[in-house]
Amino acid sequence: MRTSAIGSLPGVDVGAGVRLALESVSVPWLPEFPARGPWAGMIGRGLGIAVGLGADVVAGAWHLTAAPGLDLRRARAALRDDLDLLEENAQGLTGPLKVAVAGPWTLAASVLLPHGGRVLGDRVARRDVAQALAAGVADLRADIERRLPGVAVVLQVDEPSLPAVLAGAVPTEGGYFRHRSVERSEAAELLREVGGDVLHCCAPGLDVELVLGAGGAGFSGVALDQNHLTPATWDAVAPHLEAGHDLWLGCAPTHPPVAPAADALTRRVLQVLRPLELGPVAAERIVLTPSCGLAGWPPSEVPALFSALAVTAGRVDDELRG
Repeated sequence: MRTSAIGSLPGVDVGAGVRLALESVSVPWLPEFPARGPWAGMIGRGLGIAVGLGADVVAGAWHLTAAPGLDLRRARAALRDDLDLLEENAQGLTGPLKVAVAGPWTLAASVLLPHGGRVLGDRVARRDVAQALAAGVADLRADIERRLPGVAVVLQVDEPSLPAVLAGAVPTEGGYFRHRSVERSEAAELLREVGGDVLHCCAPGLDVELVLGAGGAGFSGVALDQNHLTPATWDAVAPHLEAGHDLWLGCAPTHPPVAPAADALTRRVLQVLRPLELGPVAAERIVLTPSCGLAGWPPSEVPALFSALAVTAGRVDDELRG
C-alpha cells in the first residue's frame, strides 16, 4: 500500500520541504508553500501555470486583468524556483511524481472578472480559463519530464469547489445570491480538457460518477477526505476500485494539527476498508494520505505524520493481503 500527500507544507523553506516530499512517502510530490504569499497558494499557482492569462491580486482577491500583474509574475517566478529545486534534489528519481494544480471549476469560483463578478458566472470566461489551464498543464508536464526523465507526472486537480458549483451553492461576489448550478456535462467537459489523473476534493458531496464513471471527466483516481466518505460514497467508489481506479484516501486528519499515532491511524483505516471485502484489490488501489494540505501545521509535526502513515500502510497492507 502506497503513501503520499495532498499539496501544501508549512513555512517558507522550500528546499527542506522538497526534500521531505521526496523522501517521506512512496509517491513523492511537489509541495506548495502558501506562507510565502498569495502567489504561492493553490489559486496563485493555478493562475501562474495557466498560459496566456493576465491576473493580479486586487483588494485581497485574484482578478483577471488585461496583462500579468506583479502577483502573477511572482507566482510564475515561484513555480520556476520550485521546479529548479525539485530538479536539483530529485536527480535519478524514477516512477510517479505527483503535482497539484487548482482545477478549472475552483479557479472559476475563486477568481473575479476585471470589473467584478466571479468567472463562474460567465460561460465564455470560465471556458477561457479552463483552456489556458489545460495548455499550462501540458507545458508543466513536459517541463518536469524533461528535467527528470525517469519521472511520470501524476497530475492532481484540486477541486474543493466542485460540489458547490454543481449544487448551485457558490455565492456571488456580494454574497447575497448564488450562482446557478453548472450542468454535469459541462463540468465533465472542462475537467477532461485539463486532463488530470487524480481529482482531489476535500469538501463533502463529490459526484464520484462524474469523476470516474464512463463518459465522465476521465480521471484514473479520486482523492477524498475519509471523514466525508458516507456509505453511499463507498458504494460509488468500491466498484471503481475493482475496475482499476485509485482511491487516495485522506485517512490522517489534519485538524487538529497534531500527528496521529500509528496504532490509532491503522484502526481508523481498517474500520472502513474491512467491510468492503476487497482484500488485495484495496491494498493495490488505495494510497494513504493526509485529509488535506498541511500549510497550517507546525513544521515539527509533519515528519511524524508521514512516519505514522508509512507504518499504517505496512500494517494495513499485511492485513488486507493476509
